[in-house]
Amino acid sequence: MTASSSGAAVELQDVSVRYRVPHERYFSFKEFAIRWLQRRVEYVDFWALRDVCLEVQPGEAVGVIGVNGAGKSTLLRTVARVLHPAEGRVVVRGSIAPMLELGTGFHSELTGRENVFLYGSLLGYTSQQIEEMYESILAFSGLEEFIDAPLRTYSTGMVARLGFAVATARYADIFLVDEVLSVGDEAFQRKCIQRIESYRRQGATILFVSHSMGTVQEICQRVVWLDGGQVMQQGAPEDIIPAYLRGTDGSG
Repeated sequence: MTASSSGAAVELQDVSVRYRVPHERYFSFKEFAIRWLQRRVEYVDFWALRDVCLEVQPGEAVGVIGVNGAGKSTLLRTVARVLHPAEGRVVVRGSIAPMLELGTGFHSELTGRENVFLYGSLLGYTSQQIEEMYESILAFSGLEEFIDAPLRTYSTGMVARLGFAVATARYADIFLVDEVLSVGDEAFQRKCIQRIESYRRQGATILFVSHSMGTVQEICQRVVWLDGGQVMQQGAPEDIIPAYLRGTDGSG
């Protein structure tokens, strides 16, 4: 992160992200460790993002679309500081609420109640703040009957509901949303969209990754189409989404 003269909430300047992948396939950690100690591991560079330039203004909702492997999740992880770019720079102004893999940071043997406090602390909330938000988190998740059961008894959708409720319990300047609205029933998805929209109307910035073009069109004012880690096009949803669907035969 670094200073910039732009007033954008999120700014990516010629950002490239590289993964180093072993050239050979290893069938055990022991085999890999031996080869690594012998300095015989050869790597291939895979560029998940390449020279990406993007500015997202305060209060703007931007959708990021593309086929699997296009670099969408990598882009959000880079903005969230989970990944660091190999080249370029990322500027973020404001607090971030990352919804990348809801349930990451949860512990399966703890109860739902205990996981609210665990996940909340990982997101930077104080114990007092979590106490104050607890009832609203529980009400939004709709998991009152199950909150004292171990998380291992929850379905994937229930875990995502609890994670979303905690991650969005308070206003943040920037929300990073990665496919989290694809879980749960339609009524809960609608609640999630309404909450995101409510925060956007209050001035929050939204970066939204989804394969649901209808949801992207509903939430976002601008769309960025990624392919092979590069920006193909960006613009109004009514222009970019049809071009993307034509380019991928609707398979994205």
